Parts: sequence; C-alpha cells; structure tokens
Amino acid sequence: MKRSYVYILKCSDQTFYTGVTSNLEKRLLSHTNGSYPESYTHTRRPVELVFYAEFTDINLAIEKEKQIKKWSRSKKEALIEEDFNKLRVLAKKASRYVRLRRTLEVT
Repeated sequence: MKRSYVYILKCSDQTFYTGVTSNLEKRLLSHTNGSYPESYTHTRRPVELVFYAEFTDINLAIEKEKQIKKWSRSKKEALIEEDFNKLRVLAKKASRYVRLRRTLEVT
C-alpha cells in the first residue's frame, strides 16, 4: 500500500506552502535545495516542515491539500498547533460568513 502525504512548509517570509507527495523526505529535500527554480518556495528558502499528514489513498491526500490551500492563515496555524477547538471555531465562523453571503446574494 503506497502512502501519500499532505504537508505544510513555513517559508522564510513567514508564508505557508501546502503540498502533496508520495515521498516526503525526497520532496522536502527538493524544497530545501531549491531544485525547482520556478517553484513558490525557491526564493523563500529556508523552509521548515511544520505539519504533515499521512494517507493511504492519494485521491484523499489531493482532496485534503486542496482544502487546506483554501484555508485562512489562522486555520492553518490552528492545524499546525493541533488546536482542534480553535480550528472548529474558525470553521464555524467561515460557514456563517458563507451563509450570510449567500443570503445577501439571493435578496
């Protein structure tokens, strides 16, 4: 069973980069070495691995990566800090905003 990983890097400019890979060590090394000059992290080195989650299904990993990429910085920080209560509160705030926005668009 092949494993996949969703990971978050903290860049030197304090931004976060979220990615997915089937080989976390190799991918982290390529970010660290700047192997891809066109990549987001190339000019933001050094980078630090601050979070990763392991998956047995690559499709679930890709789905989670896309979800995290849409999150606010606060939600990513709560995930990194494993503050699941804060993450839950932030998710509720976001869903209330979406509902409010949809209501405003309808009327």
